[in-house]
Amino acid sequence: MKKILFFIAMLSLGISYASAQKNAEIKFDKTSHNFGTFSENSPVVSCVFNFTNTGDAPLVIHQAIASCGCTVPNYTKEPVLPGQKGTIKVTYNGAGKYPGHFKKSITLRTNAKTELMRLYIEGDMTAKDTK
Repeated sequence: MKKILFFIAMLSLGISYASAQKNAEIKFDKTSHNFGTFSENSPVVSCVFNFTNTGDAPLVIHQAIASCGCTVPNYTKEPVLPGQKGTIKVTYNGAGKYPGHFKKSITLRTNAKTELMRLYIEGDMTAKDTK
C-alpha cells in the first residue's frame, strides 16, 4: 500500500513539474525577404530578420544552416531573454552564379517550442553590363 501511495505521489509530482516548465518562443517580424532586381556587377546583398522572444524562458539559436554556400547567416549568439529582441543577418553572394531568379532557405534550430524554423530569401540577379 505504501508503494502505491509513493508511486501516485511521484507521478503527480512529475506531471506538475512537466506542466510548470517554461518555454522560449520565437516570433519574427517577417520570414521571407525579396531583394528584387540587382546587378551581377554588385552581386553581394544582405538583409536582416528581426525576432522577439515571446516566451517565458531564454531563447537560444543552436544553428542557422543555409541551403547553399552562397548564403551566409549570422545570428545573435547569446541567449535572448523573454521580451528581448535578436537578429539574423543573411548575406547572399551571387558572384560566379548564373544570372536569374534565386530562392534560398535558412533553417534555424532553436530551443523554442517550435524547434525548427525556415527563413527565405529570393531575388533576381541581372547579367553584368558589357561595355
